[in-house]
Amino acid sequence: MASAAQTTSTFKDGAWHGVIEPEGQFPPEKGRYHMYIGLFCPFAHRVNLIRHLKGLTDIIDISIVKPYPKGDLTGKPGWKFPTADDPYEGATEDHLFGSKYLNEVYFREKKDYEGRYSVPALWDKKTNQMVNNESLELLRNFNTGWNSILPDEYKKIDFYPEHLRKEIDEIGKWMQDDINTGVYKAGFAPDQATYDKNVVPVFKALNRMEELLAKTGGPYILGSELTELDLRLFPTLIRFDPVYVQHFKCNLGTIRHDYPLLNNWMKNLYWNVPAFKETTDFRHIKENYTKSHWDINPKAITPMGPIPDIESGVEKDWSKIKAGGVQLPA
Repeated sequence: MASAAQTTSTFKDGAWHGVIEPEGQFPPEKGRYHMYIGLFCPFAHRVNLIRHLKGLTDIIDISIVKPYPKGDLTGKPGWKFPTADDPYEGATEDHLFGSKYLNEVYFREKKDYEGRYSVPALWDKKTNQMVNNESLELLRNFNTGWNSILPDEYKKIDFYPEHLRKEIDEIGKWMQDDINTGVYKAGFAPDQATYDKNVVPVFKALNRMEELLAKTGGPYILGSELTELDLRLFPTLIRFDPVYVQHFKCNLGTIRHDYPLLNNWMKNLYWNVPAFKETTDFRHIKENYTKSHWDINPKAITPMGPIPDIESGVEKDWSKIKAGGVQLPA
């Protein structure tokens, strides 16, 4: 069990904020760290993406929770690991502790923990403590934190380059507020007025992102360089048509029919950059939302469509694609 001194050094405001860095509390070492993820979660997806893209799959091993159920009707005790009599393809046992539920891992670190038992969560096997469970912090940290032990081909990859940081920060702010978390604000709205207020900004931001792609000319959000923005937007958009349109009522439009540039951007990443397809599991994604949100979908029926989950065929000449968008209500 981690000591109080160890815990307070990274735990603050209900989460852990440790950093992988040479000569730091958590230095980069192969095999020292273990990450808990769910293939359904877009925020865990972004961290698993950079784990693949930075060549960290042999350095950080993982355990994968089941996509459903999330405990009882109150959401407790939370995400579950599969067992021999309760299997789920693509999920794994807790490779570290053999836990039945993810909350047991959190309680190993902090017995009186009262927050969410969320994924991703990074664990230090050497000192037996939680390192970090904030996805954006892990994404930024993984970009450079492991470089001292990586081969040159991965060390030189930088998704948050100095010359683009101002743009990344500015775009990332409204993208996070209105798209990444915007779909949840609409989807979990407790009443009509709240839904009406929150669904429009989602599509206003998608219109804005479509216009940005028209300006930069692709194939990535900022043009020729794959950046953190692509890693943060992809997990949301790959879930948009299969889940958010119907389940979260984000149905002012679809990516495949109304946003030709965003659709081409997404298809290019999925079909041409292996890490994006390798980290995407549509069954985990669709069954998580539709079978664990009892208040939204009480019968837990998973819609069959859309078919296919993502379209094929990538247009390499972006000049041939006319920007789209949806009309917003007055």
